[in-house]
Amino acid sequence: MTKLKAGDKAPQFKGIDQDGQTLSLDDFKGHKLVLYFYPKDSTPGCTSQACNLRDNYDMLLEKGYKVVGVSADSEKSHKRFIEKNNLPFPLIADTEKEILEAYGVWGLKKFMGREFMGIIRTTFVISEDGTILEVIDKVKTKDHTAQIIG
Repeated sequence: MTKLKAGDKAPQFKGIDQDGQTLSLDDFKGHKLVLYFYPKDSTPGCTSQACNLRDNYDMLLEKGYKVVGVSADSEKSHKRFIEKNNLPFPLIADTEKEILEAYGVWGLKKFMGREFMGIIRTTFVISEDGTILEVIDKVKTKDHTAQIIG
């Protein structure tokens, strides 16, 4: 699997959000898209990251960004996560890991001496025409918006 980088065309995707709506890359043409991949709903780091994006959401919108999160959690789990944290953006349930694999963020992880397959926290900033502008692979969950607009 080749690692995506700035300048590459963003892979097409189609997924179902927390409300059962289908979202695809084409839905965001004409807007910059912050497509962020995170390991699991309602875990400390993922909650910090989502809340940082929530707290800066109006500023991101003003700068022309749309925000979409993706994890392997179910639609139901996403709905609870959104309601609990008052998130204003959609979350795609990629339970089949098709989007995760297309973007190269499903891979081997190490934690406390154990190796396992999981989601590698990564954010892709995608241009209005579908080109990757930036790949953020060292995500600061509590200050993620600054990394995006920095």
